[in-house]
Amino acid sequence: MKYYLRLAVIMSCVLLGLFTVGCASMRPPVVKTYGDDIFNYRYFVVSPTEDYTYTTPEQSGASGQQQTYWHQGSKTQSINPGSAISGILVGHGFIPVKEVDTSKVSETMIVNFGESGRRSVNMGYSIEVTIQFVSAKTMLPICSCTAEGQGATEVDDVREAIQRAMNSLFKTE
Repeated sequence: MKYYLRLAVIMSCVLLGLFTVGCASMRPPVVKTYGDDIFNYRYFVVSPTEDYTYTTPEQSGASGQQQTYWHQGSKTQSINPGSAISGILVGHGFIPVKEVDTSKVSETMIVNFGESGRRSVNMGYSIEVTIQFVSAKTMLPICSCTAEGQGATEVDDVREAIQRAMNSLFKTE
């Protein structure tokens, strides 16, 4: 009896430890400012970004005695970070331009995106992104925002990280 009681206590401790490690939360977003206010700018150019794409694997199989075959096609999901960032900036009143116009250079910022890390969290992993804003006139940083995201796919991770980073920049929930 004592053996089973000890085994139950040990298993409970192990499961509690695994549960605690598996329930790590996202790190809070970080915004760094470098003196200039982002709202001193009106226009922005987003540096080109590559798409993140996830395709669910095709599934097939047989069921029942008659060997009825079923087939489920694959589903593709993608996100272009530059486009997602652009949409958020437009929603906050900024104007996208294809390239820096010399007559508006002092009012234009360049937006850069990068994946800045991955870490194990919640029985999976999260992707961290950093979005940087640079003055087109001085080429000095205006600000940057960094955040993690975690979803069912890499596409979801990146989408959530971008939204969390930009929300922290504009202080929205």
